[in-house]
Amino acid sequence: METISNEIEFVKNQVTSNYQVISLNIEGITHNESMVFPNGEANSMNWILGHLIYIRNAFLNILGEESVWDGEKFSCYNRGEIPLERKAEFVNFEELKSYLNQSQNILDAKLNTLERFTPGSSTDIAMLCLHEIYHSGQLGYLRRILGKPGAIK
Repeated sequence: METISNEIEFVKNQVTSNYQVISLNIEGITHNESMVFPNGEANSMNWILGHLIYIRNAFLNILGEESVWDGEKFSCYNRGEIPLERKAEFVNFEELKSYLNQSQNILDAKLNTLERFTPGSSTDIAMLCLHEIYHSGQLGYLRRILGKPGAIK
């Protein structure tokens, strides 16, 4: 039983840490700044944040919770999409921040009440945590490219 609670504690720490890094890296970024595609092709902050939320919805679903948005309506943020071709569909950056906060509140509440993960879900949950770490680092680089000071000290 101790292994199970350690597993949940580990994921809670990852989810909280990832949220803090993401939040720091997007702080003070305007919608127009979030729409910049470095080199005219690298993913924008808007797409990366939207993509993180899109994939967080899968995380919520694995834990038995509802998504914070309709995946079809926000499909421009899905894996495999070409963001530059779908930028007209992007959501205002402040609205994305609101969806991020909603997803965090639901994840926090769920992880605080779970006693164990469903069998077989641990690998998916670990990959979803890694996914967030990967993209939160990209947000840090994009912040610098936009001329903002680094947020992680």
